[in-house]
Amino acid sequence: MTKTETNKIKVAITQGDINGIGYEVILKTFSDARMFDHCTPVLYGSTKVASYHKKLLPMQQDLVFTAIPNAEQAQDKRFNVINLVQDEIKIEMGKSTENAGLLSRMALDRACEDLKRGAVDVLVTAPINKKNIQSPEFDFPGHTEYLSNKFNGKSLMMMVCDRIRIGIVTNHLALRQVPDAITIPLLLEKIELMHKSLKRDFGIPMPKIAVLALDPHAGDNGVIGTQDATVVKAAIDESYNNGILAFGPFPSDGFFGSSEFNKFDGVLALYHDQGLIPFKLMSFTEGVNYTAGLDVIRTSPAHGTAYDIAGKGKASEQSFRHAVNLACDILRHRHEYDMLAANPL
Repeated sequence: MTKTETNKIKVAITQGDINGIGYEVILKTFSDARMFDHCTPVLYGSTKVASYHKKLLPMQQDLVFTAIPNAEQAQDKRFNVINLVQDEIKIEMGKSTENAGLLSRMALDRACEDLKRGAVDVLVTAPINKKNIQSPEFDFPGHTEYLSNKFNGKSLMMMVCDRIRIGIVTNHLALRQVPDAITIPLLLEKIELMHKSLKRDFGIPMPKIAVLALDPHAGDNGVIGTQDATVVKAAIDESYNNGILAFGPFPSDGFFGSSEFNKFDGVLALYHDQGLIPFKLMSFTEGVNYTAGLDVIRTSPAHGTAYDIAGKGKASEQSFRHAVNLACDILRHRHEYDMLAANPL
């Protein structure tokens, strides 16, 4: 673990889309001085852009920015900023612009390079616009896929809040493509990723995992469909035989409607909205997106750029603050787990 002089966790923060609410939730989070008690933030962005957003938030005037050339120079008890560019930056609040996409990519690339070489401990990403960030260097539907490629690993998009942890099997995939993507090998991979993450990242010794069904009523014994019986159930049974406590498939309407999810440590949804709709109904302002399965730790708030309220001071920082705290907690869990695994007696 990279350490500052006072043994704090060094948190890399990407600025995201400069025209959205990213800077607002970042500044609001670290205007609370208690955040500096357990971590040292390093923002990959711009002191000029940060100052612009700060002027829109008069209650955040006590937060001072410390410009540093690299992550190794991060100072304890300071809000450190690595300036990605020195030129003046045009900010167009609430608008998607090519420049905002370029700056989003620059922040993400620089932070990931520092994360890869150990200059920072964890990564927290502010929201991006998935359209304007696209380029030959970023040809991905989202952060999760980009990070999996960057760090050469298999990953699981996991949504986390106090009430539930939901993993998504197919991430950002068009709904019409989902049935063909749901295969036994993919399900086995995602179930195992969730199992390992719940143990190592969340400190749950024997996690119970619920897997949701693809079709209504889990196919209703073949009346509606057969994929749940022939594919999903087969993967669950094989996982169980391999020592993973996986159960299902559960029809999602009854599973969430009856609060059955409370009996499990993790839930595996097969497609994006199947997991994200109930998750955001439970925790819209506090949920966190965690990229499980990688050697590195990355979290983000479970919301987007929110152009409609950008610059108005209305954005809640709760999700971003929870993202910072969760990243730090996972790092501590990993060190504890790895220490116990290395010395089981």
